[in-house]
Amino acid sequence: MEIAVTGRQRDVSAKFRDHVESKVTKIEQLAPRAQRVDVLVSHEANPRQAETSDRVELTVIDKGPVVRAEASASDPYVALDLALDKLLERLRRARDRRKDHRSAARRVPEAAAPQPSVPAEVPEPQTESGPVVLGEAVETVLGDSPVVIREKVYPARPMTIDDALYEMELVGHPFFLFIDAETNQPAVVYSRRGWTYGVIKLDSTVTATV
Repeated sequence: MEIAVTGRQRDVSAKFRDHVESKVTKIEQLAPRAQRVDVLVSHEANPRQAETSDRVELTVIDKGPVVRAEASASDPYVALDLALDKLLERLRRARDRRKDHRSAARRVPEAAAPQPSVPAEVPEPQTESGPVVLGEAVETVLGDSPVVIREKVYPARPMTIDDALYEMELVGHPFFLFIDAETNQPAVVYSRRGWTYGVIKLDSTVTATV
């Protein structure tokens, strides 16, 4: 499993890199197929945010859903521990969900099991700066302004709303963009107040009128 540690607006010491590698090896116990773990360490220089000045973001790149967690603290070592606790809990949930799905699949009669479909060939994802690596962030400056656009490209596959909500929780985001398996159209699930969620669906068959 590859471990990539990078710093944003701060240098990452060799001591901290060694500490990260000794910690994130726990991930392999819950995600043995994990290909890479991205560790992003950033620092907020604003003294008013001293208690949360150091942030650590962990992203597990696996053959399944991307699992992500982040945390902030006054110390990068503490932030790492907090983020890792969140990540391991989400990995446990993902492992348990896979076990439940395998158990359910074994209970389905062979004749009723769905036949695998052959995925259509899709073009290589592109940004304005050229091809991108799936799951990796690409940052570009918007014209002459100080605005920075951070872009990521993920492989799309049709899924149910329930699966989309599950993957949204795995990455710890308040929303999740996906392809609705029922309509084969783009859709977004998002968190609302309390334990409620919302869904926004797009009709990509609509054409512009003059």
